[in-house]
Amino acid sequence: MTGARSVKTTCPYCGVGCGIAAAVQTDGSVQISGDETHPANFGRLCSKGAALGETIDMEGRLLYPEIAGGRCTWDTAIDSVAHGFARVIQEHGPDAVAFYVSGQLLTEDYYVANKLMKGFIGSANIDTNSRLCMASSVAGHKRAFGSDTVPCCYEDLELADLIVLTGSNAAWCHPVLFQRIAQAKKSNPRLKIVVIDPRRTATCDIADLHLALRSGSDVALFNGLLSYLHMNGRRNDAYINAHTEGVEAAVNSALASAPGADAAALQCGLDATQVQMFFDLFASTEKTVTVYSQGVNQSSSGTDKVNAIINCHLLTGRIGRPGMGPFSFTGQPNAMGGREVGGLANQLAAHMELENPEHRARAQRFWQSPVIADKPGLKAVDMFHALGEEKIKAIWIMATNPVVSLPDADAARKALQSCEFVVVSDCVRHTDTTACADVLLPALAWGEKDGTVTNSERRISLQRKFLPIPGEARPDWWIIAQVAKCMGYTRAFNYSSPAQIFNEHAALSGFENNSARDFDISGLCGLDDAAYQQLQPVQWPITQPGATGIQRLFGAGRFYTPSGKARFIPVTPREPHHPADQAYPMVLNTGRVRDHWHTLTRTGKSARLSSHTYEPYAELHPQDAEPLGIRQHDLVNVISQLGSVTLRALVNDAQQPGNVFVPMHWNDQSAGRARVDALVHPVVDPVSGQPESKHTPVRVSVYRPRWHGFLLSRRKLALRDVSYWARAKGAELWRYELAGETQSDDWSAWARALLCASKDSEDDRVAWIDYLDRGAGCYRGARLLNQRLESCLFVAPSPDLPSRSWLMELFTLKRVLTPAERNSLLAARPLTAMEDAGATVCACFNVGRNTLIRAIQHDGLHSVEAIGRSLKAGTNCGSCIPELRSLIAQTVKQCA
Repeated sequence: MTGARSVKTTCPYCGVGCGIAAAVQTDGSVQISGDETHPANFGRLCSKGAALGETIDMEGRLLYPEIAGGRCTWDTAIDSVAHGFARVIQEHGPDAVAFYVSGQLLTEDYYVANKLMKGFIGSANIDTNSRLCMASSVAGHKRAFGSDTVPCCYEDLELADLIVLTGSNAAWCHPVLFQRIAQAKKSNPRLKIVVIDPRRTATCDIADLHLALRSGSDVALFNGLLSYLHMNGRRNDAYINAHTEGVEAAVNSALASAPGADAAALQCGLDATQVQMFFDLFASTEKTVTVYSQGVNQSSSGTDKVNAIINCHLLTGRIGRPGMGPFSFTGQPNAMGGREVGGLANQLAAHMELENPEHRARAQRFWQSPVIADKPGLKAVDMFHALGEEKIKAIWIMATNPVVSLPDADAARKALQSCEFVVVSDCVRHTDTTACADVLLPALAWGEKDGTVTNSERRISLQRKFLPIPGEARPDWWIIAQVAKCMGYTRAFNYSSPAQIFNEHAALSGFENNSARDFDISGLCGLDDAAYQQLQPVQWPITQPGATGIQRLFGAGRFYTPSGKARFIPVTPREPHHPADQAYPMVLNTGRVRDHWHTLTRTGKSARLSSHTYEPYAELHPQDAEPLGIRQHDLVNVISQLGSVTLRALVNDAQQPGNVFVPMHWNDQSAGRARVDALVHPVVDPVSGQPESKHTPVRVSVYRPRWHGFLLSRRKLALRDVSYWARAKGAELWRYELAGETQSDDWSAWARALLCASKDSEDDRVAWIDYLDRGAGCYRGARLLNQRLESCLFVAPSPDLPSRSWLMELFTLKRVLTPAERNSLLAARPLTAMEDAGATVCACFNVGRNTLIRAIQHDGLHSVEAIGRSLKAGTNCGSCIPELRSLIAQTVKQCA
C-alpha cells in the first residue's frame, strides 16, 4: 500500500498470542493483517484480531489525569497517589493497601508493579484478574510439577492422534488454535476429537464424540478414566517408577470414587457407552493432548480438576513428548507473563515461592529492597471482601474492570464506593470501575506502547508501538515508576525504557538459578533498545545468548519438585459449593461470545464485531423455556440469591435442560441490567482462590413489558422511561434494543423529545415522518436530516419487530432517501427481499443469515467450501464455519 508503514506486533486479545502486521496509512487509519512469520498463527487471525483497526479511535479515551473528576497535571496526580498510599501505610501498615492488576498489562508493567508492592511497600496484596481465569491451572501445575510449567506447544495439536477439549469452547475463545486443530483433523485421518462440555458449543462442530457431562462433575470423569487405565493394564510403569511419586494414593482415590466407566457415567449424567468409548480412545492412543480452559478452572474444585487430568497423563507417561500432554489454553494475552513476574498474591517474581525464605532473601538481594513481603497477600475475591470490610484503605486498579468481572460484582462496586482512596489506571474514561475512582491515570493502549507478552505455549513476543501517543497518556510502567520515585524509591525505579525493565526481569530469572527454577530467560539479558525492538518470538526457557528456546518441557522426566519427580495428586469429586434447589432450580454458566472480549471496552467500538451478538442473552433449553412460557426472543429475568439481570431469551437444545448460559461482557455502559457476574457467588477454590463462575443456582422467569422497540441513531442518546435497553455499535449508527413498562399516550411526542433533543445547525433541514397503528399498538417514526436518515424508532407490543439489518443499511447511504425508501421504512418492509441480509453470521465479510439461506436454497451452495467460494463467508478467520455448517443442514432439511 502506497504510503503505508507496517509494524509487526502481537494481538492484545486471548492467550494464543497471534502475530499481527499493522500498516499505518497516510490518512492515519490502520490496516491489520496476520503476520505470516509468527509461529503462533502463521498469518491467520480471528474476527477480533482482524477488526483491531476499527477499535483504535479516540472516542471514549481517558487522555488526561483527573482527581475527583477534574483534570489535573501529572505531577499533581502522581503526588496524590504517592502520598495517599504513603499515608495509609504509615497509619495502618502495608497490608492496608492493595494493587489489582490485569492480564492486559505488558510484562514490563507487571514487573514494576509487583516489585513496588512486594519489595518496597512490603505487602503481597497484589493480585490480578488472571486469578479469575487461570489460577487453578497454576495451582495444579505447581502441585504436580513443582512449578507453574506448561509442558506443551502448539505443534503438539498437529502431531496428536487424539485431542480432548474439556471445558474449552476453543472455536469461539481461541479460534486460531481451533482452526489449527480443524486443519490437523483434515490432514490426519487418524486424529479423533473429544469435546467434554455441558453445552453443545461451536467446538463440537469437529468432534467425533461430545460428552455433555453434568455441571461440575469433571473430577469423577477423569478419576473414572484413571481407574480404567489402571485396571486395564494401560499404566506406563517404567515411566511411573522412574519419574513420578504418589501413584498408589491417586489410583486408590480414583477407584474409591469412580471405579470405571459405569460409575463415572452415573456421576456425570452421561451414557455409559459414550464414556466407555472415550476411555477406550484415551487408553489406546499414545499421542493424546488434553486441552482445558475456563470450564475446568472456574470451579470451587478447579485445582482438583486440573490434577485429575494431569494424573491420567502421568499414569500413561504422555507428557513432554511430541503430540501429547495436558495443555492449558490461557484466557488473556499476558496472563502467562503476569505469572512469570509474580503478579499473583501468592507468588514471588521469576517463579520463586513467596513461602520459601531462601527465595524471599534472593529476591530482596537482587532488588536491594528495604523489605520483602513475607506472607501471601489477598487473592482477588478476598481482596475485595477486605475492601468492603475496610481492612484495605487504598487500592490501585490497573487495566481491568472488576465492577463488571468479579463475582458478586455489586458488592465489589459497593466496596470501592466506600473505600478511602481508589486509583484507577485505564485507557478508557467511562467504565463501571472508573466511576468509583478518586484518581484517574491515563494509560497508553495497544499500538501506542512497547512491551512483551507471553502466550499459552510459553512464547514471548513483543507488542510494538505504531501509533502516536494521544493526549497525556503514559505507559503503565512509567506511571508506576513515577509513583515509586515519589514515595522515595528513586534508585530502584529509575527506568527510562521497557527494554531496561525487561533486562532486569531477565536477569532476575537467572539470578542464583542454576537450573533450579523452570523460568529462566537470562539468555536474553543485555538487550539494548535496538536489540529489544528486534526481539523475535521465542519460547522460554532461554538460558544462553542466541538460544532459540525449548518447545516442550519434561521430556527428560525431570520436574521441579524436591525429589525431581512429578507428583500424582489424589483427588475426590466434590459437588459445586451451591447446589441448585427448589428456589433456584437452574444452573447459570457464564462465558464469552464469538466476537466480543471482556467488558466491551475495545470490541464494543467495532460495528463488525457487534453485528453477530449485539445484545446480552440467556440461552436455555426448550424443555425449560416452555413450562415457563418463554418464547424465542422474549425478555427474561435471571435471578440468583445476589441479584438479577434482564436479558433476551435464546431457546435451543444446545443447552442441557436445567442449565442457562449467559455471556459476561455486558455492563452498565452498554446495557441497563446485564452485569451477570453480579449474580455469581464469591465462592472460590480453596487452593487456587479462583471463583466458581460456571455454576450459580438461579431461577428464570419471563419478563413481559408493556412495549418493545428498537432505535437506530447516528448519535448516542440519553434514554428515559425504559425498563430495558442494550446498545451496540453499527456502521455509522448506534443500535438500541428497548422495552418499557410505561405506555406512552403520544408516541410521536415521546419519539421527538428523545430524537430531537440535539441542536442542529441553522443550515440543516430536519424532517419527521411517522406512522401510528393505535389499535395494534405499533409506532414507527424517523428523523431525517438533510433528507438522509438520522434516527428511527420502532415500537410494538411484542418483541416481534421488523428486521434491523435492512434499516441499518439505509444509514450507510451517501445520498438522500427516495420517496419509495421512505415509504418502505414506514411500512417496515425492504423494497425487495434481497435487501434484507438478516442477522450477521460472518463478521469478517458481513454476510447475513438471509443472504446465506437464499444462496443455499436457490444457488445450491450446500457446503462450507461452496459458500466460501461464492460469498467468502468462512474463508478468513473460520470462526463462523460451525454456524455455516449448522445453517446448511437446517436449510437443506427444511427444503427436503
